[in-house]
Amino acid sequence: MTGNVDQNLRPDYDPEIQAIVDYVLGYDIQSKEAWDTARLCLMDTLGCGLLALRFPECAKHLGPLVEGTVVPHGARVPGTPHRLDPVKAAWDIGCIVRWLDYNDTWLAAEWGHPSDNLGGILAVADHLSQKNLSRGKAPLTMKTVLEAMIMAHEIQGVLALENSFNRVGLDHVVLVKVASTAVVARMMGADREQLLSAVSHAWVDGQSLRTYRHAPNAGSRKSWAAGDATSRAVRLADIALRGEMGIPGALSAPQWGFYDVLFSKTNKDQKLKPEEERRFRFQRDYGSYVMENILFKLSFPAEFHSQTACEAAVTLHPQVKDRLDQIDRIVITTHDSAIRIISKRGPLANPADRDHCLQYMTAVPLILGELNADHYEDAFHQAHPIIDELRDKMEIVEDPGYSKDYYDPDKRSIANAVQVFFKDGSSTEKVAVEYPIGHRRRREEGIPVLEDKFRRNLATRFPAGRVADIMELCRNADRLNAMPVNEFMDRFVI
Repeated sequence: MTGNVDQNLRPDYDPEIQAIVDYVLGYDIQSKEAWDTARLCLMDTLGCGLLALRFPECAKHLGPLVEGTVVPHGARVPGTPHRLDPVKAAWDIGCIVRWLDYNDTWLAAEWGHPSDNLGGILAVADHLSQKNLSRGKAPLTMKTVLEAMIMAHEIQGVLALENSFNRVGLDHVVLVKVASTAVVARMMGADREQLLSAVSHAWVDGQSLRTYRHAPNAGSRKSWAAGDATSRAVRLADIALRGEMGIPGALSAPQWGFYDVLFSKTNKDQKLKPEEERRFRFQRDYGSYVMENILFKLSFPAEFHSQTACEAAVTLHPQVKDRLDQIDRIVITTHDSAIRIISKRGPLANPADRDHCLQYMTAVPLILGELNADHYEDAFHQAHPIIDELRDKMEIVEDPGYSKDYYDPDKRSIANAVQVFFKDGSSTEKVAVEYPIGHRRRREEGIPVLEDKFRRNLATRFPAGRVADIMELCRNADRLNAMPVNEFMDRFVI
């Protein structure tokens, strides 16, 4: 037997790991669109976290592991009085951001929510800023936070373009862990060798299964899994900065590496050779493409593949609201990813199950003309049996053109169409929506909606004066970029 394992020759770091590290160390972000979109993303992400605090099932997870713990220069959790060590603060921020499934989305061969990385980014930036001030040094500015967001989005999103982790049963939060590890390690002052070590540990770490995202096991872990991942990233970055050696062949080591252990079944539909199956494929180099093309959930706290179906249902609501008992069938025309991820029949066990059900998320706005987070709760579902009656009448049909355009990098559409047929033989028109309002192609139309969403979410935690102050700050790019992170976080403390 010959080869690396037998000879025990320590390899160079996998080129995929080196590419991530060289990107965060050396890339200069020149895209004004990326910087502007990152600012919008910051607003939207924080607003989603504040809204989630209304829900006790989310709030119960927050705070120190040991009650009464005092952390010098502790990172703040927006909308709460908590001051925590950066690892637990990252967990808490990531948890509230993701809880309602209302923050940004990235759709490709793999799906995910790159703003989940803000948990680690903001926790580390706040802690470091306070620590620097205590030592007479300058704090980090919010421009550093926005830069880290753009880079974390890019790492997670570019890895997702051509590589399907879900097809081998892995959850997309593995990419949150990897992206967060890279950017927070850099913020913490890691050199190239320390960064290589940190990122290699993120890949060699045990990775989450998607079990909790799919029927019949869908549950609330999907709402805190990304917080867990970004928190783990902070821990791994800290370990690396303490001088821990890396694992150069974390991805490619025969038999023991990520590719052979966890990724070897992917891309079967591409009919690749075995050696090609076991490596990531890349559509583009790291830059700022992902932030520029990020998708915002502006109107509905719903899994993104259903957003255009919800828009179509709202359009049809006036035509069907008084004829619900006359409906014979409802046809939802969609794309293959929506069918694979969120098309469900049968009982829905909990809110996490409902906000990942295409039929449920279409039925509610058909009935009410709107869809909000309260509509997933048990009490609401039980009080409206008509929802399940309509679900039973729904037919899900794939349009190959919708699926093709979903994967087209120049279109990135997320199309759905809804048509309602009545028992008397009449029907509504077929309402199709190709691009949701949070899409890059509708950015100008979407910005006022995003700002209004942020304002409403701020008002769930803060008095009117503070809401106005935060809104004014976040609209002023130059002022926001220059603001010390600790002063920004001061505005979000209860």
